[in-house]
Amino acid sequence: MTDTTAPQIPTAAIPTLADIEAARTTIAGVARVTPMESSQYLAELLGSPVHLKCENLQRTGAYKVRGAYNRLSALTPEQRAKGVVAASAGNHAQGVAFAARALGIPATIFTPVGVALPKLQATRHYGAEVVLRGHSVEEALSAAKDFAHRTGAVFIPPFDHPAVIAGQGTLGLEILDQVPDADTVVVPIGGGGVIAGIALAVKGIAEQQGRTIRVIGVQAANAAAYPSSLRAGEPVTVQTTPTIADGIAVARPGDMNFPIIRDLVDEIVTVTEDDVARALLVLLERAKLVVEAAGAVGVAAIMAGSVRDTGKTVVLLSGGNIDPLMMERIITRGLVAASRYIGIRIMLPDRPGQLARVAQVISDAGANVVEVLHTRHGQGLVINEVALDLSVEARGPEHAQEVLGRLQEAGFRPEMIER
Repeated sequence: MTDTTAPQIPTAAIPTLADIEAARTTIAGVARVTPMESSQYLAELLGSPVHLKCENLQRTGAYKVRGAYNRLSALTPEQRAKGVVAASAGNHAQGVAFAARALGIPATIFTPVGVALPKLQATRHYGAEVVLRGHSVEEALSAAKDFAHRTGAVFIPPFDHPAVIAGQGTLGLEILDQVPDADTVVVPIGGGGVIAGIALAVKGIAEQQGRTIRVIGVQAANAAAYPSSLRAGEPVTVQTTPTIADGIAVARPGDMNFPIIRDLVDEIVTVTEDDVARALLVLLERAKLVVEAAGAVGVAAIMAGSVRDTGKTVVLLSGGNIDPLMMERIITRGLVAASRYIGIRIMLPDRPGQLARVAQVISDAGANVVEVLHTRHGQGLVINEVALDLSVEARGPEHAQEVLGRLQEAGFRPEMIER
């Protein structure tokens, strides 16, 4: 049933399955057909086979080049001569810059001050002129639109355009080429471009085959605009808070994306920061895949139990552009979330040998002390008492509890502290 409060997008503007198939021809030779890997670990968690669509191995490190190249390919010679402009803090910038270079089109990218250095260097490497402006994507976006108005350059939106949606939808065609009997497809959501395209593709093919395919969207809980918008019946702007999944931190759904997602996506779930950190750790350790936080939210949803078993499942790993410094922080957070890196505080009598006793108990429990803070100074300490803060490597929640139990048996009073 049509919701009259939702954005009224002309039916002719919404890409068709034929548009997506045409886009695949357009981007052939530019965008790679990325691998599809299976995951036994995730399959055991879900109860059905799980496959990973590795778009983190795409050129520019993310799916964005698909939509960008499809959009730029449709420009007239006059439009190409005036160039293109975009605003982005990451993957969209690189996708537009790469596509523009391939087509010989001048590109200007506005990006916030403080953008991650690897993304800035990559965008420049692809030949775009990068302008640092503002401290948020919204400020960079405003500057990009002003530049387009002043110069006549064509503004390339990250998700809210039929050619962009059709380009991203080629992923849906590839998914069913590689896993023809897929029952469920799990996709990250920011503004909604990639899930809109994938839903149009897989639902269209499923209808032709006389079967159903479920499409599930995943958002970071700290930047989840779609649940609120779907309840309201129209795109609404939400207040976002910082998230490690910055690639999908979009405060408002795209006007064109929203009705497609409302009509075709079966379910939208959210994941926490710790869920995402654990997922990144699993992808590194189990699948040997480097994935950015936004690209790992589908795996996070399976690990958190937010996706139920409905048959063979494909999860899109949408990108792999992660700053090494951010990766280090996220891995640490993932280890903490998995109780493999724990903090323990113990109050000890201030006399020789106590630290050695604690270390021996932890060693006998099979854990490893990686950091020690031993202090006589601090609030709450009494005379002749010291505080011992330990960072300890453990094998998981059960082992962490075993370590605490061993310390208690030895007469200590250990407390878990946040790291």
